[in-house]
Amino acid sequence: MPFTCSDCGKGFPRSCQLKLHQRVHASKKQFTCSDCGKGFNSASQLKEHERVHTGERPFTCSDCGKGFTFSSNLHRHRRVHTGEKPFICSDCGKRFTRPSHLQTHRSVHTGEKPFTCSDCGKRFTQSSDFLRHQSVHTGEWLFTCSNCGKGFSRLSQLKIHQRVHTGERPFTCSVCGKQFTWSSHLYRHQRVHTGERPFTCSVCGKGFARSSHLQRHESTHSMKKPFTCSDCGKGFSQSSDLLTHQSVHTGQWLFTCSDCGKGCTSSSQLKVHQRVHTGEKPFTCSDCGKGFAQLSTLQIHQRAHTGEKPFTCSDCGKRFTQSSSLQTHLRVHTGERPFSCSECKKRFSRSCDLTTHYRVHREDKI
Repeated sequence: MPFTCSDCGKGFPRSCQLKLHQRVHASKKQFTCSDCGKGFNSASQLKEHERVHTGERPFTCSDCGKGFTFSSNLHRHRRVHTGEKPFICSDCGKRFTRPSHLQTHRSVHTGEKPFTCSDCGKRFTQSSDFLRHQSVHTGEWLFTCSNCGKGFSRLSQLKIHQRVHTGERPFTCSVCGKQFTWSSHLYRHQRVHTGERPFTCSVCGKGFARSSHLQRHESTHSMKKPFTCSDCGKGFSQSSDLLTHQSVHTGQWLFTCSDCGKGCTSSSQLKVHQRVHTGEKPFTCSDCGKGFAQLSTLQIHQRAHTGEKPFTCSDCGKRFTQSSSLQTHLRVHTGERPFSCSECKKRFSRSCDLTTHYRVHREDKI
């Protein structure tokens, strides 16, 4: 540490931090804690401090019920629910909930790394990161879970981990009431209600709610399919897709509906299917109030109100509201006719045309 306090020997990375710290020694502290001997300048400061020993948490979050020792901690916690990020980086415009997070981020632009590991020479922007890194060399975790013995480099990581054992879910969706263990999961879940799709494919512009879904989609453009079915030779970009596909050959579905026995390839697919039985329609159109069982169906429906037609034919420029409609239209240009009549072998470009055609044979047989 380049700046050291002459009174207590504590080190600081910046001179302004040292000057701020020296006020601790300069001030007279008339109020002393009977438990730990720590001194304070006022009775109110001492009263607040005593909550550390008593465990009192008088400030409660109205959204999730979590209690806090200090009102400032509650005020900061409220940003989890409001999404407020008042601290803005002047270089790139990125926003943060805490000034300390902004200060840490600024090192991305300055490149400053004042903390150096004496064992391997690696440099760090924060003393906390430096202390955590040292566990790599010592093999000693700073914080250990008393339930399972798992080690953590941060106290906050340990507290979050302990929810696995306690079952605590402090983050609640204000729309549907669903609860989550982590704020990141709540934030991601809220996209179900808002329809937000922040991850966009650079090739076709399709949007996704999760980055993992985007990565999975992008493989359809790269055409890399390293996972091959041993039964039919069909290739897949994801190992999970191959496992799902193999149920076609084995006849064993991974997930089965308890109401009708229908098999599904994923738990999410089963959950959507079960809405057929429950009648649940959690996605509602804000324009006309019509409900839908799937978010994708709602998004397609909303184009009827907005007039949006995102799928364009590269041959004639005609636009469509659904990709399936575009695929059907393209057969006009390619001449493809994938639907064949089993009676006369006549071929059609649309399944609905084939269905209409069958009436000709039924009338002949009457």
